[in-house]
Amino acid sequence: EGVEGKVGILCTITDRIDGELLNHAPGLKVIANNGVGFDHIDIEAATRRGILVTNTPGVLTDATADLTFALLLATARRVAEGDRRTRCGAFSFWAPLHFLGLEVTGKTLGIVGFGRIGKAVAKRAAGFDMKILYTSRSRMDPSQEKDLKVSFAPVDVLLREADFVSLHVPLTPRTRHLIGSRELQSMKPSACLINTARGAVVDEKALVKALREGVIHAAGLDVYENEPALSPGLVELENVVLLPHVGSATVETRTRMARMAAENLLAGLKGEPPANCLNWMAINGMK
Repeated sequence: EGVEGKVGILCTITDRIDGELLNHAPGLKVIANNGVGFDHIDIEAATRRGILVTNTPGVLTDATADLTFALLLATARRVAEGDRRTRCGAFSFWAPLHFLGLEVTGKTLGIVGFGRIGKAVAKRAAGFDMKILYTSRSRMDPSQEKDLKVSFAPVDVLLREADFVSLHVPLTPRTRHLIGSRELQSMKPSACLINTARGAVVDEKALVKALREGVIHAAGLDVYENEPALSPGLVELENVVLLPHVGSATVETRTRMARMAAENLLAGLKGEPPANCLNWMAINGMK
């Protein structure tokens, strides 16, 4: 709605940009996404029409890594559950075995996807003396691994050994339901799953079942498979911390994102290469 006659679109992850929409905007030159993930944009359809697609990487790395670790800690120490119980008057005594959680310091963290955010999470984990495993499409050289205090592991080994598994991959056909019933079954019963990437990376129905049956200990989620809808049964579980997709939600980060998206849009409209263009080479190769 409202795209007819427009030369530029500034969108967010909640805006579905597909071929049908693009057919209504024959003069469109630039789609500037205010965010890093772009699974809501049909880049192939845009490229065929010569439309530049940009995003805002880098500026939200630290905010998302901070939120990831906040979720990890909240999940391990049952922070949200404790808050709910205290507010409803259930806190009436201290006891040695009351409200026990899991330690984080010295535990093993498995990071699935080792891009900017994955590396930033690893730096935070190092401050907790965690053993850090990572898996990625390509392995870093040994000197980089040493600097970051991380070790490479195939995903099956990582899932089996990690006390905490944190997901940091984009949503693609290859990563959709990357974590399903089989992967959850391979994790420790005491393990926690943290997802601040994209909801559909996890089979949410399988996760609900695993949490309900004690296959894994707990989960911390900032993203969901069919946002804003949640899978049936998820909100009833006490062993999951749920956040409303706020990984980049700081004043500073959202300001930087908006500025970068606007700069990308203006550069593209001027015929200049935007700093963060996802299909610049493809479009120029068509000329």
